[in-house]
Amino acid sequence: MQLTGAEIVVECLKEQGVDTVFGYPGGTILNVYDALYKHSDEINHILTSHEQGAAHAADGYARATGKVGVCLATSGPGATNLVTGIATAYMDSVPMVAITCNVNLPLLGKDSFQEVDIAGVTMPITKHGYIVKDVNILADTLRKAFSIAKSGRPGPVLVDITKDVTANTCEYEKVSPETAAEKCKYTPEDIENAVALMKAAKKPYIYVGGGAVISGAYEEVRELSRLLDAPVCDTLMGKGVMDGHSEYYTGMIGMHGTKTSNYGVSECDLLIALGARFSDRVVGNASKFASRAKVLHIDIDAAEINKNIHSDVYVVGDLKEILEKINKELPKMEHPEWTAHIKELKEKYPLSYDESSLSCPYVMEEIDRVTEGKAIITTDVGQHQMWAAQYYKYSQPRTFLSSGGLGTMGYGLGACIGAKMGQPDKVCINIAGDGCFRMNMNELATASRYQIPIVQVVINNHVLGMVRQWQTLFYEKRYSQTILNDYVDFCMVARGLGCEAIKVTKKEEVAPAIKTAIDMKKPVVIECIIPEDDKVFPMVPAGAAISDAFDETDLKDQK
Repeated sequence: MQLTGAEIVVECLKEQGVDTVFGYPGGTILNVYDALYKHSDEINHILTSHEQGAAHAADGYARATGKVGVCLATSGPGATNLVTGIATAYMDSVPMVAITCNVNLPLLGKDSFQEVDIAGVTMPITKHGYIVKDVNILADTLRKAFSIAKSGRPGPVLVDITKDVTANTCEYEKVSPETAAEKCKYTPEDIENAVALMKAAKKPYIYVGGGAVISGAYEEVRELSRLLDAPVCDTLMGKGVMDGHSEYYTGMIGMHGTKTSNYGVSECDLLIALGARFSDRVVGNASKFASRAKVLHIDIDAAEINKNIHSDVYVVGDLKEILEKINKELPKMEHPEWTAHIKELKEKYPLSYDESSLSCPYVMEEIDRVTEGKAIITTDVGQHQMWAAQYYKYSQPRTFLSSGGLGTMGYGLGACIGAKMGQPDKVCINIAGDGCFRMNMNELATASRYQIPIVQVVINNHVLGMVRQWQTLFYEKRYSQTILNDYVDFCMVARGLGCEAIKVTKKEEVAPAIKTAIDMKKPVVIECIIPEDDKVFPMVPAGAAISDAFDETDLKDQK
């Protein structure tokens, strides 16, 4: 049948099973929005307050569901407003398709009104980018975009379409999405070598990254830990792969990881990296990282092998598939002395905080208790992000959504909206610092417009907390531009944007506020006032070995 390019865009979205898109209209994308209007009963469009919010919402939707997230924007500033969200998705391997429209083909390259080479701008931060200048290739291009976004190591794909293509017509025929079979990149010998290394280990440690979430390998990771009798640490992106209540779980690794994880990895004789990329925030001083261990690295992306840390043995391919094979070959092993030592470390170095006043760790523990650990937690970036990772016990994957690689302030609220649209039966709570909240609080208008029942918790210490922490510890308390103690009233802002608001200043007010907010079934902001100098511990100084992790007790002992 003959369809316009705009209608083909909508039909291709339907082909791919897309039920929700996030975006903001404008001149060059008007034809697409007109087509969406006619299919509003099939595709739900969420109008965000800013295009960056649309990108983060598509990202949150994708992380929460495992499906491809979709965002739309017009040309010029509309498209460039997506860039930070696209980069965020790229760094964390999130499947996303960003559809933008550009000026008419004859106007390209002439500095026309609202013209930007968005495909060129986003080339370094996408898996692939297209600019469609012919309606006859539009459908196949969109299909390729979805295939690329979700295959292998996922990531964002940009499709830029000139406005005349959205108006032109061509023959369209529906095509069912193909399930692309991944080519096996590993050999039986690779599996044998991995198993042999595990059998020889006396002090094995498992280090889990976001690839384990993406591949859906959490049952296999838990089984490997049991078979190998090995402790498990995770990255920010790997939260929920291991049950946070498991005796084998030792917490996060890296700059703000637990002492148990950092010391244990530094002492192990075999480090098994599962879907992780050895980020600098995990590794610290690379020359001293896991220096006593052989390294087994399993990852779907061959480019990550030996990029940051040398691997003695590696296996390239889908983690879930590989672990299924390894677990079949691996006998039940026991390392009683090693696991007893790790248990001693956990008892000696538990996470702790000042319980005398209201704090973010206390808030996270109460959220965990009230929601029974079953909520989806999104975060912005900073101290609150680390506390959310440390003090909520994640027991399932895709329940902690945070900007790990890019560290995007302003990520969380849009992501929370996207997560709630993708998982409407889940309680979705965003944790933000007051600095981050200033960057995205306009998206409260999006939540109120559609009455999306999310809970926005603002941890308000009236400073840029993480930067201030560094200024305190390493810059002799020169608080340059990190004090936010002004006249902004977040509760009044929330009410002005159509949301309910609750201010919390005492510990005993936290649990009732959380329960009330969840029961309201509408967007609610909870502002929690905490001391300005609360700090995230443990901490590893930049460039130091992770075994140099210190906490407040260590600082007091040095004085």
